[in-house]
Amino acid sequence: MVSREKGLEAVKNMPKEFSIDDLMDKLLLLNKIERGLDQSKNEETFTADEAKRMIQEWSK
Repeated sequence: MVSREKGLEAVKNMPKEFSIDDLMDKLLLLNKIERGLDQSKNEETFTADEAKRMIQEWSK
């Protein structure tokens, strides 16, 4: 989850005029980065070999 401070900082760093779509893209990216960092911290990650094996299984 993105903190209010990071969300406000994202808005402050946007150009003077921007679309809601641009802001949503930025917020979604920040959220995905935060989730990835949390997963890494909690050791909820996969090795490259594990990921390749999962992709092969999914594409059957």
